[in-house]
Amino acid sequence: MTPDLKLLLWTLVLTFAEVLVAVLAAQAQVGLGMLAGNREGLPTLTGFAGRSRRAHRNMLESLPLFIGLVLIAQIAGKASEATLLGAQLFFWGRLAHWLLYIIGIPWLRTIAWLVSVIGLIVIFGQLV
Repeated sequence: MTPDLKLLLWTLVLTFAEVLVAVLAAQAQVGLGMLAGNREGLPTLTGFAGRSRRAHRNMLESLPLFIGLVLIAQIAGKASEATLLGAQLFFWGRLAHWLLYIIGIPWLRTIAWLVSVIGLIVIFGQLV
């Protein structure tokens, strides 16, 4: 497995951890019965639970782009030190983004998100 694909795998592990934390936080706030139901009338999640849910959803918005870029680089034979750097920037940026988001530090969270976007741009730059 190439280093880029390993980072893709660890990004998927991170995404799974994010959903687990979000679900556990939501369950602690609204109860298992509400989450197990059809979720009509689900109250707005606040505090840690709300931040966890939003952080996970934000990851889900970026994840398809990362998966696509890494797989295209692999299939096209364009994986390189530059694509690895892009994958590293994406993974570490997303990890920092998640932690900063759930802790509640807005501006640093945005900088971490920007690092992950730069990672996507670096990979894309190797494909065009």
